[in-house]
Parts: sequence; C-alpha cells; structure tokens
Amino acid sequence: MKILVTGGLGFIGSHTVVELQNEGFDVVVIDDLSNAEAGVADRIAAITGKQPEFEKIDLRDKVSVQQFFRKYTDISGVIHFAASKAVGESVENPLLYYENNLGSLVYLLQELQKKDEAHFIFSSSCTVYGQAEKMPISEDTPVQPAMSPYGNTKQIGEEIIRDVANVSGISAVLLRYFNPVGSHPSANIGELPLGVPQNLVPFITQTAIGLREQLSVFGDDYNTPDGTCIRDYIHVVDLAKAHVTALKRLINKANAEKVEVFNLGTGKGSSVLEVIHAFEKATGQKLNYKIVPKRPGDVTEAYADTTKANDVLGWKAELSLEDALASAWKWEQKVRGK
Repeated sequence: MKILVTGGLGFIGSHTVVELQNEGFDVVVIDDLSNAEAGVADRIAAITGKQPEFEKIDLRDKVSVQQFFRKYTDISGVIHFAASKAVGESVENPLLYYENNLGSLVYLLQELQKKDEAHFIFSSSCTVYGQAEKMPISEDTPVQPAMSPYGNTKQIGEEIIRDVANVSGISAVLLRYFNPVGSHPSANIGELPLGVPQNLVPFITQTAIGLREQLSVFGDDYNTPDGTCIRDYIHVVDLAKAHVTALKRLINKANAEKVEVFNLGTGKGSSVLEVIHAFEKATGQKLNYKIVPKRPGDVTEAYADTTKANDVLGWKAELSLEDALASAWKWEQKVRGK
C-alpha cells in the first residue's frame, strides 16, 4: 500500500515514515523543506534500508497538489503533518498560519474526495482543549476557544475534516498529541529546528551543547507545584507508532465512526523544571537557565487521559521521559559532531 506523508522529512513525520516502512508500507513524502532538510530521506533509508520517494512541493500551491495526485494515482492513505506549529509565531503572524495550515488541508482533501475510498490521519494537537478545566484531558473534554491562531487552525482543521468525511469516501483519525520529544535510538533522525527552537527540549539540548547561552523558562508563577508550566511529554517513536496503528485501523475498517479522535500522551504531566532536572540526571549535563516573563498563548497545564488510546486504539506509550531526553541529547551530539 502506498501512503503519502506530508511534512514527512520533519521531526514527527520522519519518525513515522520509518515506522511505516518497517511495517512494509510504501511511502511517498511531500515536504517543502521550510523546516526540514532533504538529507533526512537518506537518514531514513539508513535506518530502514529503503529510500522513501520524495516530492518537494509547497501544499499551498493548489496546482502542484493536483499534479501530485495525477502522478500518484495509487495513494490509499495520507498522514498529514505539514503545518506551521509555533504558538508564539502564530500570535505574531496569524495569516501565515491560516494560509499554510488550512489552505494545504483543503487542497489535499479536495483531491482525496475524488477517490471512492481514502484514509486520512490528521496531526492535531492538545491545544484544541485550550486551558481545560480539569486534568487529565480526555477526548470528551470540551474544546475551548483557542488561545492562539495555531491552536485555532487545529480546531478548524478538525471541523473541515468532519464536514468532508460526511459527504465523501474519506475516513479519518484525528490524533491530538501532547508534547513530542526525543529522537530515534539510532540518532540518525531527530528534532532539528531551523533557527531558534520554539520547543523546550531542543532548546535544552542546544543550551547543553553550547549553541545557546542560556535556557529561558517562561514564567514561574503559574498555579502548579513549582510554578512552571506542566505538559505531557511523549517520546516521538511512541507517537510515530500510534500513526501506523491508526492507519491500520482505518485500512482494516475497525473504526467505529467515520471520524475518530484519540489523545496521544503518556498520561503523566511534567513541569518545565522537572524536565530540566530529568535531563541533567539522564545526561550528566548541567543546564544554565533563567526565569523570564510568561509567553502569550501558553496554557498552565495539559496532560492526557490515555484510556481511549490504550483500550480502543490499542496503543500505549512505552518509553519514559528520561529515555526521550537521553535520545535527544545523543542526537544533538551527533548533529554537532561532538
């Protein structure tokens, strides 16, 4: 079966391509290389022994998307990662996020709805819950007004998919991730943001290796035990495997509804300071960090109720936060030639 992975050379996408190929799927990757490098395809091949097909396409270009599907008529499933994902940047430049995250989704779905049957896995986010009123967050937790344009694009994206699935042969799984971290144990692929990292763990590893002078901790007066934000950090390899499980669920017609939703997390929340201390413990590296003012758009805490993913999807996170942080450090050292 041929599966299209959009954003497939990015952080989560590349790990998912590895897991798909390990399970025997043929993979075609679309990536515009705005936040990834073409050489990732070679590193995927080094892990799996198979080179994924690659097309450099900007999904905001409707004609290019149409041409892709005319060339690849045998795509039976799509895992859609391609999107801008920095909360702070989305607050500063909302139109970039609406154009990139929603335009690309619309153009993909326009092509898929021409097929008699299509399987669609959507890279969503726990940001759709906003600041949930109680923890942990289950799939029944009400979706709150978005706290950032990024979060809003995920909410709207989910609504678009539901509407299209109602009137087409598309079936979909919406995967709401918590916080993906870590890298492949081979250290051949990992998180390599272009420019200044927007996520905590790459900023930690870049500070530890000496690329960044200091790690900024955004706020220490949140209503949490140590005053810093709490998140559910999930190892990217566990997350990637969940996509393959969800895809197989659709292919095997095991889905209970046309569009299903699953939270992907570990079920455990860790504060920013706890992550810093866990990194120091896992790697033996001391981190230089300081407390700075809060960022707009950040929620106080978010961690998953994983019951549905465990019991219905049949998937469970197996790797620990320490596993993830140790693998992220191994990757950082390899990237920097240390």
